Amino acid sequence: MTDWLLTLEGTEVGHQLALVLAIVAAVLHAVFGALQKGRYDPWIMRGAIDISYCVIAMPFALFVVPWPEPHMWPIFAGAFVIHVAYKMLQAQAYSLGAFTVVYPVVRGTGPLFTVIAAYFVFSETFAPMQWFGVFVLISGIFGLAGYNYMKTQVDRDILVRALMLACITGGTVALYTTYDAYGIRATEDPFTFLAWFFMIDGLFMPIVAYRHYQTMEEKPALVPLFKRGVIGAFIAFASFGSIMMATRLDKVGEAAVLRETSAVFAAVIGWLFLKETVGPRRLILMGLIATGAVVVELGG
Repeated sequence: MTDWLLTLEGTEVGHQLALVLAIVAAVLHAVFGALQKGRYDPWIMRGAIDISYCVIAMPFALFVVPWPEPHMWPIFAGAFVIHVAYKMLQAQAYSLGAFTVVYPVVRGTGPLFTVIAAYFVFSETFAPMQWFGVFVLISGIFGLAGYNYMKTQVDRDILVRALMLACITGGTVALYTTYDAYGIRATEDPFTFLAWFFMIDGLFMPIVAYRHYQTMEEKPALVPLFKRGVIGAFIAFASFGSIMMATRLDKVGEAAVLRETSAVFAAVIGWLFLKETVGPRRLILMGLIATGAVVVELGG
């Protein structure tokens, strides 16, 4: 499969496959975010997910994929630090604010910075129509967050802090998207990067989650928690793996923008499963996000 994927880099078939992978990543990322925000404390849930995908990835990293080249070890170290910062900020934001308010802000700040970073790192350029699509998509995302904020009446003073954290977290999204795209392009076998990334990335948050678990007055049952953790791990494999493969096959900026249609799917999930209100204005804003994504794709 690796050899076949590498033959698609820079081709029209590779472009179309990258488009599909980015949309798949958007759907799964929204599911992943809702899973972390749902039944359990976000810190505990994140720890269960991370230890699950660390353990699952370990035999593949050690015995299946080719061993990383020497120059990959500093890259893995950098990815570890960046993702720890992202997850710490995200868990704190989810702890403070409503999912449908926080999630769009996190995802809305990412694509613009990623497109700019991709220009400097990968020499990627966007056509004027694509830039217009980016701003349409971002306007829809922030409009959705703003509307959700106005409709949220619980803990509004805390919600302001959550939104500030969400903006900072969005910056780390752009950072890890660009950095990880560099990482997966730096190794000959992309599956080597993915297997080792998941094994290394899953080492930190379980420690944080365990310490948080020890301080909880009402401790959740571990068996159902880890069942959801395993589900989250497979969602993470598919979501992160899809977007990373998309950035290997085609433009990093386009993949990042298309992934942020996850805000639409997150709003639907928040409405259906988290019982958060969705009305006609939200539907219009969600349509704006989808329109921006289409313009980015067709504008190229």
